[in-house]
Amino acid sequence: MQTLTSTGQNLVANISQRYGLSQDAVIHMLIAVNNGGGSMAQFSSPELGGSGQWMRGGMTMVGDMFNNGLRNTVDNLCCELADILASNQVFPVIPAGTPGSAQWWPGDLGTPFSSGGQNNIRYAVFPNRLAVELNGNVSVYDTLDHQIGGVSQQQGGDTSLTFSSQYGTISVNSLPIVSGPGISQPAPTNFANPPVQEMAQEPVQEPVVPTQELPSATGDVFELIEKLARLRDAGAITSEDFEAKKTELLSRI
Repeated sequence: MQTLTSTGQNLVANISQRYGLSQDAVIHMLIAVNNGGGSMAQFSSPELGGSGQWMRGGMTMVGDMFNNGLRNTVDNLCCELADILASNQVFPVIPAGTPGSAQWWPGDLGTPFSSGGQNNIRYAVFPNRLAVELNGNVSVYDTLDHQIGGVSQQQGGDTSLTFSSQYGTISVNSLPIVSGPGISQPAPTNFANPPVQEMAQEPVQEPVVPTQELPSATGDVFELIEKLARLRDAGAITSEDFEAKKTELLSRI
């Protein structure tokens, strides 16, 4: 369980009793609201309908989308937690620049223009720098000439981050890393054009063209001519066909 101050523990216990939720569920939502800077939260709590999102003054989404009572509960809970975070020391003070603290980015970056968090990722935007924290590891990127307007995380639970600038939507991984390990990003999959798998090549065999077996001896030729003559006499072939075939057979001798 997340470490809380004595004030934080008392507040969590009180909210847990009033909302009929476990203290673990309240702490989960408290951390989610804190990561969202008190204005937003992304959470996944079985007691609150599973995965959902909250934005202060905006739309609240819960897993049970038609449960208005649950949606109101989440909205009221998150608003109350945001107010508590703004006026109380709920978490122990961690020195600035330390991963896990409210000011987790390197101290020499100063004060960010904007900051936020989604799931297990936090980010802060500075002049020419973007700091990202993932699981306690902080990476700092050079934003070059980008004018960052917002950072977003791809849905699906992975660690893909993009940001919007005057050049459109850009992958954070396209920026040079100033410090830290960076964030690994899965290669995109184009389902419309699946990757071509190399197949083991087998030796190409020339097609075998069947050839008509030819008579190997003169006797065989005359034997065939006699058979053709009988077919002619029986009316099975015409005299013209007989003569043409006889000429062909005789040319093989």
